[in-house]
Amino acid sequence: MNTRKTIVWTKKDLLGLEYLSRQEIELILSTAESFKEVTTRQIKKVPALRGKTVVNLFYEPSTRTRVSFEVAAKRLSADVINISTETSSVKKGETLVDTGKNIEALKVDTIIMRHNCSGAAAMLARHVSASVINAGDGWHEHPTQALLDMFTLKEKLGRIEGLKVSIAGDIAHSRVARSNIWGLIKLGAEVTVCAPKILIPPGIEKMGVKVTNNIDEALAGADAVNVLRMQFERDQSNAFPKQLEYFKTFGVTRERLKKAKKDIVVMHPGPINRGIEMSSEVADGANSVILEQVTNGIAVRMAVLFLVAQANERLKNENTD
Repeated sequence: MNTRKTIVWTKKDLLGLEYLSRQEIELILSTAESFKEVTTRQIKKVPALRGKTVVNLFYEPSTRTRVSFEVAAKRLSADVINISTETSSVKKGETLVDTGKNIEALKVDTIIMRHNCSGAAAMLARHVSASVINAGDGWHEHPTQALLDMFTLKEKLGRIEGLKVSIAGDIAHSRVARSNIWGLIKLGAEVTVCAPKILIPPGIEKMGVKVTNNIDEALAGADAVNVLRMQFERDQSNAFPKQLEYFKTFGVTRERLKKAKKDIVVMHPGPINRGIEMSSEVADGANSVILEQVTNGIAVRMAVLFLVAQANERLKNENTD
């Protein structure tokens, strides 16, 4: 007899993987599997969110994430509004909370937000009844990127439990790294982070990861490596390694991969700085799943949009009973 408890999503928002249980993460991934099938149909659309309105509110530039969320929402039959803060009342001094409340007054159902301040999504979620999905907040988290990374890993390798995953690059400034660490550890993976010492956050070992400053050591025995973009624009004190120096010491190259597992999975959240984080041979090589990550992002974001919409609908109904 199957005694496994059925998990029901109960949160109106998705703010970060730190706040989710293993079962909640697994629910998102399993729901994404169902929606992945939709992307293979001739008509790539289901009516799950028909009549709902989704707003993309991005305070930072984005291509993959914003477009991925827009495609995901439209495939669920939702209406989508894109707001660029460069041409909005934000430029006139409107606060985040006021912006959120005005958007909510238009009777929207979900706000997907990227913001340069850590904790911005959580603050907005406290002030609006619409669902809020964190599309990246400062250096804090980028939950849907980590979810699509894990979905891709599971699809390629059949599991997360017991995998050895290395995350290499600008760990200090990476919200992608933090979300991946929270998610992978909760699902039973062994995580190693690799970067120059200046780009390793103090105390990161407390998150349950191993730390190395040697890329060959990070690649040795790893089932997958997630290579992060070097955020040189944040190097205000001119303390980062120079670009060519970084590539020589930490760049993932075909020669380095020859020493790793033959079937090691190579990932990157994008955008790629070719010749800095990895060579073009690796980015376009047989081990790379970078474009598969982009494709899988649609299914994962469809799952998140669907689950938070369902939960918020239930919460509203409970409050009116």
